[in-house]
Amino acid sequence: MSTASVTARPGAVLADLLPTSRVRDAALVLGGAALTGLAAQIAVPVPGSPVPVTGQTFAALLVGTTLGARRGFAALALYAAAGLAGVPWFAQGGSGASVSFGYVIGMLLAAAAVGALARRGADRSPLRMAGTMLLGEAIIYAVGVPYLALTAHMSATAAIAAGLTPFLIGDALKAALAMGVLPTAWKLTNKS
Repeated sequence: MSTASVTARPGAVLADLLPTSRVRDAALVLGGAALTGLAAQIAVPVPGSPVPVTGQTFAALLVGTTLGARRGFAALALYAAAGLAGVPWFAQGGSGASVSFGYVIGMLLAAAAVGALARRGADRSPLRMAGTMLLGEAIIYAVGVPYLALTAHMSATAAIAAGLTPFLIGDALKAALAMGVLPTAWKLTNKS
């Protein structure tokens, strides 16, 4: 086991502060998938929408920024594959491909994108972190809303009304939370 990654280097994410090993990477990927699955159980139904408000998107973006693009993508790929295989850890204990599965695909892509931005330091300042989270949310919606429209046989307007509009305030709150949490974590490590 190497300890070369214990100090932050250019291009590091928070997970890189742990000693490097394949076991570490596997544990981080498994932990990221599990965190996302647990956060998906925090769900509040939205009247008129088949998509609930969950902690799932925040967890997916947090996993991407803390693990980096490669491990973040792997964690969300594991989450998606296990959910499709029947593990009941999608929103509200669901599994399989539902009308909201497009959001899971979007989370996979968003985790990779925010992880790549975190490697460029986007997780170290509040303003950049807010922008990173908002970009991640935009990626999730760019996949999730059209998927919802297609699979639920909704018009684009109806899909936006059911699968985007009710979630905007919550997403702004998630971005605000991330603005404080991740830059503070770097400050606490004294490695930013």
